[in-house]
Amino acid sequence: MLMELAEVQFAIAFEPDGSWQVTRFDCAVRHPLLRQLKERGAPGLILFSSGSTGESKASVLDFDRLLAKFDTPRPAYRTLVFLLLDHIGGINTLFHALCYGGTIVAARERSPDAVCDAIAAHRIQLLPTTPTFLRLLLIADCLGRHDLSSLELITYGTEPMPPSTLAAARHALPGVRFKQTYGLSELGILPTRSRDSGSVWLKLGNAGFEHKIVDSILWLRSASAMLGYLNAPSPFDADGWFNTQDLVERDGEYIRILGRKSELINVGGLKVHPTEVENILLELDNIKDVTVRGQPNPVTGEVVAARITTLVPEDVEALKRRVRLFCQGRLERYKMPAVIDVVEEEHHGARFKKTRNLPLPPRTVADAAS
Repeated sequence: MLMELAEVQFAIAFEPDGSWQVTRFDCAVRHPLLRQLKERGAPGLILFSSGSTGESKASVLDFDRLLAKFDTPRPAYRTLVFLLLDHIGGINTLFHALCYGGTIVAARERSPDAVCDAIAAHRIQLLPTTPTFLRLLLIADCLGRHDLSSLELITYGTEPMPPSTLAAARHALPGVRFKQTYGLSELGILPTRSRDSGSVWLKLGNAGFEHKIVDSILWLRSASAMLGYLNAPSPFDADGWFNTQDLVERDGEYIRILGRKSELINVGGLKVHPTEVENILLELDNIKDVTVRGQPNPVTGEVVAARITTLVPEDVEALKRRVRLFCQGRLERYKMPAVIDVVEEEHHGARFKKTRNLPLPPRTVADAAS
């Protein structure tokens, strides 16, 4: 289906033994955006969104514009390619290495031990990853079992970073600098600067980008913006601005990404952002991961529901009591989880980004309601 949408004419398959083969498809280029690129003789790139907020959208980018950001010389790193190449973050990692004379290394699999093995074996300097995977590295306790002394920089993005995860990662890797990144398939990766290595506040650069904040929502305009979607109307306004739908807080020239506006929970007219509650619950002992979302309620419209996975099995009633006691004084009452599901499933997809829009899973371990 995606190949038909992209009007693919050739597909190249690489085999484990190093061989490869080309398959040709009898497909004409019909979409206006693709025809525009072809008529200009310009290279293009199609990226599909993860579909985490609905149908996967196909962004068409002008490849020349996308590569223009790499004209300015920057340091070369030995980089582990962790982010998938079907995502703007993975594409950015790849071309950062190629354009600046770096080296790219792929781990045998995207697991904590395999990634740490690759860092140690190839003396990796740069690891681009996600907050979710950083937390998995900490939980797996593999940071202390591998020689990661070559690591200089860890960049993270795709989702908000829990402050407790960042603090724990910095404690485990004191010699590593941490930097938050921000980007979208529709616009590319923005230049950013973290307030400091331990801060979740960042400053957006203006090299090829403009930004503004309207009603706490971040808007962007970029010279490298996509031409449009293959399967959806243009998301840009008349002046070329793109509504990211990301809620942010501002502190002078720095901003903090809170998450998507669509994820807000409405409890009797009072707004709760899931990441605020998750950040508190992740500080609890024996919590492997937490996903918070709204659950319909006939009285308040919605209540806060928390899906929790523990590191080791724990009595559900005891966990309920610990959650309630821990939240008291840290969260207003309407923000406290009214429903707790203890589950065994992972909270992320293949991109190691937390998924929030999936149906609430069966309460396989227990269901607890306040």
